[in-house]
Amino acid sequence: MTRKPNVLWVSFEDCVPFFGCYGDPVATTPTVDQLASEGCIYPNAFSTAPICAPARAAVITGMYPTSIGAHHMRTSRGEGYDAPVPHHVKCLGEYFRREGYYCSNNVKTDYQFQTPFAAWDDCSNNAHWRNRPDPEVPFFAVFNPEYTHESGMWEEHRNRPVMVHPEAKFEALTDPEAVEVPPYFPDTPKVRKSIAKNYDNIAQCDKVMAQLLEQLEKDGLADNTIVVLWSDHGPMPRGKRHLYDQGTHSPMIIRWPGVIEPGTTNDRLVSTIDLGATMLSACDITVPPHMQGKAFLGNQITTERQYVHASVDRSDGDHDMLRSVRDKRYKYIKNGFPEKPYLIWNGFRNNHPIMQEWYRCWMDGTLNETQAIMFAEKRPVEELYDTETDPWEVHNLAEDEGHQSVLDDMRQELKSWQTETGDLGLLDERVMKLLNYPGGEKPVAAEAKCLMFAGDEYGQTKAADAFSVPQHHRLQLFSPTQGNSICYTLEEGEEVFWQVFNAPIILPVGSYRLRTIVSRIGYHSSPEKVFEITVEA
Repeated sequence: MTRKPNVLWVSFEDCVPFFGCYGDPVATTPTVDQLASEGCIYPNAFSTAPICAPARAAVITGMYPTSIGAHHMRTSRGEGYDAPVPHHVKCLGEYFRREGYYCSNNVKTDYQFQTPFAAWDDCSNNAHWRNRPDPEVPFFAVFNPEYTHESGMWEEHRNRPVMVHPEAKFEALTDPEAVEVPPYFPDTPKVRKSIAKNYDNIAQCDKVMAQLLEQLEKDGLADNTIVVLWSDHGPMPRGKRHLYDQGTHSPMIIRWPGVIEPGTTNDRLVSTIDLGATMLSACDITVPPHMQGKAFLGNQITTERQYVHASVDRSDGDHDMLRSVRDKRYKYIKNGFPEKPYLIWNGFRNNHPIMQEWYRCWMDGTLNETQAIMFAEKRPVEELYDTETDPWEVHNLAEDEGHQSVLDDMRQELKSWQTETGDLGLLDERVMKLLNYPGGEKPVAAEAKCLMFAGDEYGQTKAADAFSVPQHHRLQLFSPTQGNSICYTLEEGEEVFWQVFNAPIILPVGSYRLRTIVSRIGYHSSPEKVFEITVEA
């Protein structure tokens, strides 16, 4: 029987593809470049949101953040709620676990909801495929090296933690004079130094990738593992928290020995929301019908996207509402608050050295016309950019007569997408909380019940906390909480292996303590429920 492939995801946080294999002459990315030579680059990959939590919510659920109430940055810090995810939506790891995969995440989540118990076998600083209880079990392992996070460009945050050992040693490799300064930034030494630091942070993540690939090779797993490098969004001002390509263009490199031809490029239009469906398809696991992501590998591959979509709403402290549509050439942005400036207040962003330098030059009156666009007091309702002729997206074509047909098409596509996906951006955030917390408090999943199928018992009644069954039996677990997931174990202690319940349980003759926990996205997990079971000969 053919072994199921393993999956290794490495997410370079806050990273646009400043890689040598993407043609960047400044990048120091030997490992990433080697990975690309052994796999495929997807140059037209884009995120659903240019900020962490909404983007990651989309990746882990396969649903647009605007469809599941995850579009406001850090829902836990706004009105204080978990995103009101529909009951049928689960985390990607659970689908793999139900098919016998060991699933680990090291370590960032940022999903807009508390990670449900059923999502991962291990979600910790030590999570690794090497920790699976059986080396023959396939795995889905995620690593999130954080060096490239936006704050890694600030001097006091130069050395961020890396969740791989031994830790890579930081080196300043990039000459600030060699970097390209986007035309909307002032070209000053401080800006150049910060951009150079971003390149150095990417080089650091490249070392982490090298460690992981070396471990994969040492474990004899490289030939049967799909390796995916991706990112949630970009790191710099006018990128992160904005819908321009510097905020949404995601690196995407996939190596799949024996399936993907080495050293290739696929210009298919891809969204990071497609990652989940694609990995399930590649591993021959049924893609749930509610997923809005489209598989682009495996036996459930779909037709190519014509457009990718993205959104911005509340980003930390202040509210916004932007939506974008992009094809392979044009980018359309609709501003829901045209009366607001581009740079609404954001204290975290304003720590960025580039942002501070940008503000300084603005107050000094030294910005040119292009550099001053972001300081306008108002925004246009619509923006349209030709990314082929204007890759930095500084020439708005929305009022250009020669582009009215493109504008009309993009307008219609945005309306259709918002209707089809149920865009929740029009709801007040207080209503978002009430959707999930109708009584004002986060609900608790109902504990598991057990049904016996043995002798004359056919699951008519719930079993007691302690009961006996004959050797010929089946045990079924259930919970009245809609959309629940039940995990169970027969082991004792804290460091145990929990399984996701998906088929009746059969136990050998003996005595057991069946421990159960019920979880659901947006709910507190149930208290642990234990059944004392004796199986008689």
